[in-house]
Amino acid sequence: MTSSEKTPFTLEGKVAVVTGALGLLGRNHCDALAEAGAHVVVTDLDAVSSEDAAAALAKRYGRTSIGVGADITDPASVGALRDAVLRRFGRIDILVNNAAINDKFENPAAAAEESKFEHYPLHLWRKSLEVNVTGTFLCCQILGAEMARRGSGSIINVASTYGIVAPDQSIYRKPDGTQAFFKTAAYPTTKGAVIAFTRFLAAYWGKAGVRVNTLSPGGVENSQDPFFVAAYAARTPLGRMAQPTDYRGAIVFLAGDASAYMTGANLVVDGGWTTW
Repeated sequence: MTSSEKTPFTLEGKVAVVTGALGLLGRNHCDALAEAGAHVVVTDLDAVSSEDAAAALAKRYGRTSIGVGADITDPASVGALRDAVLRRFGRIDILVNNAAINDKFENPAAAAEESKFEHYPLHLWRKSLEVNVTGTFLCCQILGAEMARRGSGSIINVASTYGIVAPDQSIYRKPDGTQAFFKTAAYPTTKGAVIAFTRFLAAYWGKAGVRVNTLSPGGVENSQDPFFVAAYAARTPLGRMAQPTDYRGAIVFLAGDASAYMTGANLVVDGGWTTW
């Protein structure tokens, strides 16, 4: 593609780091960025002990993409990630802070009681804060600072509709009227914090040429119980849960020049969930 043919949606030659890249949405974010022409750095905690999975995903995107394991809650690990990217590419253009945890309860029979706010364990609350908030903070501080030093870059912090509105606990209710579990306080609290942090950083780094925006996705269909999928769809104006591919366009838009005059914003892609 010649310079005269380039569109604002091309990411040709850009270097994009995606955290939580081995997850369902992370893989799709990587696919979208690579298809738009970016060199993708596939990063995930699951690749810390063995980088085979990250390297295998990166291999799909050609020889210019790499897989690097990192623990986003560990400053030294994030620093090592930054150094690896700079050694290979010399710069960082795009950072997608996708890594996060969402409470899962191993014992379905006890999930309703364990997930109740009154009983919710403090250690799970702290773990969510550490990964979802501190991890995003550290990646921005360590990787984003390199963007600010160079005078350009785009950071995309992935939040959630539950960072905007409260969970509807009724969609987790089984057909027999019993509660499968309650959506806990940790996830919406941490995702709300990510949105607020985005606004802070957009204002702080605006003059440094670094744009910082949030993507707030809705729920993604991923082998959940049929009763939940039906309840979620019934509460959504478009009448369905998202497919993992539904966020690809938003990621490319926020990453590149198509959103050049956009910072501090929260792009909500939720099938209309937050409209009522």
